[in-house]
Amino acid sequence: MASSRTLGTFRLPPLPTIREIIKLFRLQAVKQLSQNFLLDLRLTDKIVRKAGNLTNAYVYEVGPGPGGITRSILNAGVAELLVVEKDSRFIPGLQMLSDAAPGKLRIVHGDVLTFKIERAFPESLKRQWEDDPPNVHIIGNLPFSVSTPLIIKWLENVSQRNGPFAYGRTRMMLTFQKEVAERLTATTGSKQRSRLSIMAQYLCDVQHILTIPGQAFVPKPEVDSGVVHFTPLTRPRIKQPFKLVEKVVQNAFQFRRKYCHRGLGMLFPEARRLESTGKLLELADVDPTLRPTQLTVSHFKSLCDVYRKMCDEDPHLFAYNFREELRQKSKKEDDKQSCRL
Repeated sequence: MASSRTLGTFRLPPLPTIREIIKLFRLQAVKQLSQNFLLDLRLTDKIVRKAGNLTNAYVYEVGPGPGGITRSILNAGVAELLVVEKDSRFIPGLQMLSDAAPGKLRIVHGDVLTFKIERAFPESLKRQWEDDPPNVHIIGNLPFSVSTPLIIKWLENVSQRNGPFAYGRTRMMLTFQKEVAERLTATTGSKQRSRLSIMAQYLCDVQHILTIPGQAFVPKPEVDSGVVHFTPLTRPRIKQPFKLVEKVVQNAFQFRRKYCHRGLGMLFPEARRLESTGKLLELADVDPTLRPTQLTVSHFKSLCDVYRKMCDEDPHLFAYNFREELRQKSKKEDDKQSCRL
């Protein structure tokens, strides 16, 4: 590990540009992996500055690719940078950066969806959840194909205070498709309000920091990107298990253009759907004619609290899946048809 005397003053020596690295190692973005490269170091510097003061920080970068953001992070005076890259084609270029920054850059050839970050950094960095965030940051230009499952995984980690959040309220600065960024930060009543809005905002302070035009990437994607900053809240706005909240929110947004009672009704078996849905909405004091996009986090808190009580009263309720009931119903109809033939 680098000496603390040089942490704040480190700068990378002259290196080939990212464009030259791409040419040197014959790197091409793979469309199926939704890979797009940021080549403008002024832009990557801006993204890293927006993450906050990284002097002496420990940073976990996901999807570094050819290393544009990686360079900006190293030049921010970090104590250590850990990068996890799944695509082996990028490892030689990242190794070149590691050689230029002895003791500062650690490279893991692996998958961010399965990589265990809990023990990657010193135990001394850990903070109590109620304290200020630890000096640990996550930064990444996420491939569009993994961005949604990854942020849902990390939000579940926030709720359980494990994974990257075993250190405390670790902050994240992540790049998404602009539409996803807008969903994550959407306010009540906006057309972008969605499942992602609720799941992110009940656990974190979420801010859309900047928009990156598509032409800044190589190859140019069909859409712009948005950079989003997450700071976990000291107290979640909904105090129920993540999977329960996720189920209620998913069902509420099943039919986003219809009244909320339509989607929430799918939480209950068909035989008692009308009665149970009415009970849920009445006890939660939620107007059944509100659209899902009009529901606040407070509405969802009430809905989750009441649904939890209903699940406690009926141990089989949480396991109920309306799609499975539809499949069973369809199968019975098919069996009847077969018997007639």
